[in-house]
Amino acid sequence: MKYFLLPLGCQMNRSDTERVRTVLHGMGFTETDKEEEATILGVIACSVRQKGIDKVYSRILKWNEMKRNHNCITFVSGCILPADRERFVKLFDLVFTMNELPDLPDMIRQYGVFIPTKNNDSVIDTDAETRLIASIPNIHNVILQKNGAPYINKVVNPSANMDRFWVIEPDHLSDFEAFIPIQNGCNKFCTYCAVPYTRGREVSRKSEDIIAELKELVDKGYKSITLLGQNVNSYGLDKKGEEINFAELLRRIGEYGDASGKEFWVYFTSPHPRDMSDEVIEVISQYKCLGKQIHLPIQSGDDNMLQRMNRKHTLEDYRHIIHTIRRLLPEATIFTDIIVGFTGETEEEFENSRKAMEEFKYNMAYIAQYSVRPGAVASSWADDVPKAKKRERYHILTDELMKHSLVYNQGLIGKTQKVLVTGYDRKNGYLTGHTEGKIVIRFQSRDKSLIGQIVTVKVTSATALSIEGIIM
Repeated sequence: MKYFLLPLGCQMNRSDTERVRTVLHGMGFTETDKEEEATILGVIACSVRQKGIDKVYSRILKWNEMKRNHNCITFVSGCILPADRERFVKLFDLVFTMNELPDLPDMIRQYGVFIPTKNNDSVIDTDAETRLIASIPNIHNVILQKNGAPYINKVVNPSANMDRFWVIEPDHLSDFEAFIPIQNGCNKFCTYCAVPYTRGREVSRKSEDIIAELKELVDKGYKSITLLGQNVNSYGLDKKGEEINFAELLRRIGEYGDASGKEFWVYFTSPHPRDMSDEVIEVISQYKCLGKQIHLPIQSGDDNMLQRMNRKHTLEDYRHIIHTIRRLLPEATIFTDIIVGFTGETEEEFENSRKAMEEFKYNMAYIAQYSVRPGAVASSWADDVPKAKKRERYHILTDELMKHSLVYNQGLIGKTQKVLVTGYDRKNGYLTGHTEGKIVIRFQSRDKSLIGQIVTVKVTSATALSIEGIIM
């Protein structure tokens, strides 16, 4: 029997998907990329942007239509706003939060899929065809009952009991790039953001478990490992006196990297400027395995706008961090997130964002045109910047980004770069990958054995968003 998963949204959702895969494999299901073959159809949703939710509705309408001729169970999990969750329970057969993932086998059993256990162990042999007996009714719009109530997560904090989720070993989607969740939830409550309402309050994972997972990945040959959290640099603050802070976590990882003698890069995303200490940057500068690439969201370059966004930092605070990075990590690339068209954004406020991009000369910027998310504080405010104006500002900032990233990339011509090879390029006869600073690069080669390896490439040409070279 087979399952199909549709992960949407950020890297955290991709990481969550890897643990969902583990649970489904443990039940004896195998993965398929053909929806019509699947007995279990699942979405790992993202309520952060309306576009992501629109994709969920589009898919479940298709799946419910499929049920006319195909017996299957549908579920949705991931980042889901309470309002979206209430709607989804009428459309999906199962709606649950990630901290309930260990209960998924019982949920499915209650829907009529018999999954035999072995000595009361929830991990099942993988020969699904001989060990699983399916008797799945057509259950469109039927709500699973649990203790007499609809099975829909009603916990106040979706971060509660996350240890039950983190203990699940992920079934990684890559053999050389991996994500390690170190934290869940967010306490910042930016006015445009829905994450505190979809993920709950901040909860830090045990540092010993994080480091153990990282060591296991390195032993298996993984070359790129990203520490994940909604606000990674507040790691440990919810467990003061019980847990180390983020800088110390990086230090211990760096010490292990030096002692291991192995070549790998460790990244993290996303930090919040308010919690980004000089100590974190100093630690990164001291250890070879800590990747020299910093993702530091700015969201706006205007202090009035930052205050309306409830970002809890000023442009000068942000400038200090950038200057510290440039001083201690001159080789580091800097990525950012920025929003255009947030409620009430004036021409002057937007111009200050453009000036900030000109000043900080980012290597990459993820520019978002503001869209209202129900549940966030700003959802009650007027979305008063016209869509045409948002698009115009988006293009202006994109042009600003391209100008500075091109200058940086052209400065790499003639230099050698360590490159993690990630796959085949669209250009025939070429492989692609990224530098330690996560600059996309391609080079001529058909040697597929290089995929997943770190090689040395000499840069020969550059565009605004990528470089090209020859392998040394």
